[in-house]
Amino acid sequence: MTSTPGVGTLTGLFSRSVRLHPGRIAVSDDRRSLTYAELDRESDAVGALLRSHGVGTEDRVGLYVNRSVQLLVAVLGILKAGGVYVAVDTRYPEARRHMMLGKSGAEVVLTEDGWEDRLDGTAAKIVAVSDRSAFEGRRAEAVVEPQHAASVLFTSGSSGEPKAIVLEHRNLVSFAGNPGMPVLRPEDRTGQVSSVSFDAFHFEMWSTLAAGARTVILPTVPELLAAGFRQQMERYGITAMVVPTMVVNHVVHEDQDAFAPLRVLGAGGDVLLPSACRSLLSGSFTGSLYNCYGPAEITTGCTAHLVTREDAESDVVPIGRPIEGATVRVLDAGLRPVAPGEIGELFVGGPGVARGYQDQDDLTRERFLDVPDEDGTVLRMYRTGDLARQRADGVLVFVGRADDQVKIRGYRVEPGEVERGLRRYPEVLEAVVLADGEGNDRRLVAFVVLDAALGVEELRARAERDLADFMVPSRFVVQDEIPVTVNGKRDVEALREVLAAQQAGGTAYAEPRSETERYLTGLWAELLNVERVGRDEDFFGLGGHSLLAFRMHHRINRELNARLTFPTLLDNTVLKDLAAAVDATR
Repeated sequence: MTSTPGVGTLTGLFSRSVRLHPGRIAVSDDRRSLTYAELDRESDAVGALLRSHGVGTEDRVGLYVNRSVQLLVAVLGILKAGGVYVAVDTRYPEARRHMMLGKSGAEVVLTEDGWEDRLDGTAAKIVAVSDRSAFEGRRAEAVVEPQHAASVLFTSGSSGEPKAIVLEHRNLVSFAGNPGMPVLRPEDRTGQVSSVSFDAFHFEMWSTLAAGARTVILPTVPELLAAGFRQQMERYGITAMVVPTMVVNHVVHEDQDAFAPLRVLGAGGDVLLPSACRSLLSGSFTGSLYNCYGPAEITTGCTAHLVTREDAESDVVPIGRPIEGATVRVLDAGLRPVAPGEIGELFVGGPGVARGYQDQDDLTRERFLDVPDEDGTVLRMYRTGDLARQRADGVLVFVGRADDQVKIRGYRVEPGEVERGLRRYPEVLEAVVLADGEGNDRRLVAFVVLDAALGVEELRARAERDLADFMVPSRFVVQDEIPVTVNGKRDVEALREVLAAQQAGGTAYAEPRSETERYLTGLWAELLNVERVGRDEDFFGLGGHSLLAFRMHHRINRELNARLTFPTLLDNTVLKDLAAAVDATR
């Protein structure tokens, strides 16, 4: 697949593939599949349906549907009507869903039949995708231009307010057919596993459609892991995927051949570990592994690196070179290029740079800058906040962040947004959220001052209900007050000392009583990077998550010769209960 010259819109890109591959399957799920021609006709009907409800150029349309074939039908239909899709993950809590729909300005929400009750309180008009049946054979008459907005994505904001990124058709087209990204072929099947609200969805849908390949809607990553990742890839015939880096980092340490069926594997969103690359490349995987880099503001990807065995033996895996059309600069605080080998901030220019943040002009001006280039021209560039250095051969190496933003399981999180979410509860008098741990073990810890009426368990339950799962703190530490410095600012170092003392001492320690409990205490200490684990501890309360649970499940069955199912593990997250469940299988 090469770039798509002469194609400036997503609707044009799709029409090109319909002409070239009308009979090829474009998308499938467990229930049905659609060819390119069928997807074209069904999305035409959705476009006509939306036009009948007044949707026109750049009107925001909320998209709240299951991950299924219908997802791609709906996205294309919105664009054919001239609209802008605002994809809302159905797993998001009600508060985040309403925030995304309200802040985006969506006046219409396209959803499943019978889901009106889920959207109570939404001011927008609710339209069922199934209503398209009355518009079969009709086409939307909207005129779509490359500079028109196509998608609104939300990412965490440092002020506590999420940022709505506006991506234009030309941004997404420049990414979808870019030969600098993992290259797809018409015979490929791309596994769709990401949240529809996450920018990896662009590769799963648009890069696949640009290549004339097939998007296969898969179960979620935890479900795939529970069922056997490699077996599921073989069952669905998947040949290409882009997955969160954390998935690769965790999975290959327990099953180095999990990705063996793939021809192309891309990892993005966090630091790819050389040890994970060594495990993967020393197994039966014979495909191409790419380390991809790029914030959502530059349309998912701006650099990519084909990982070699030499990279796997080094101390860092590079993020590579700019993809076609992208300009990447490593600059100092004065916006001057730094010398090769020196650390500077990454700035990105080119056709992938987004329009900006919706309704946040000041922030757009702060992050999207006019930067003088070496030849005197001025480039519009996005200031990433990421630090990097450029090797003598021009390859870029990621160093870290220049601000407080952190990555949790591959998702960008501003602690301030989590703090704001916790403070919405009247019983939370103060909240400070810090990131703890490194790499795969990165997690959020919330220090809170609570009214006596609210306990930690209830606070956790509310957070799980109202915040996206990657924003829910792994640990809540109750304080009488938040310490401050002599200057009246939060004393972050004092809070970290409190955390260190708790981690060293923990809660009342209960000794393990059986061989299985002793085994689990050692395994949890290793996986969770804690010094001591008691039999009354909860895996998720100590900072565990689904990927670590997968590794634990794999290790238990392999090392104890057990037959524990993944659902049983998830139902027994207290150590003594899990030990009993393990013993019951042997």
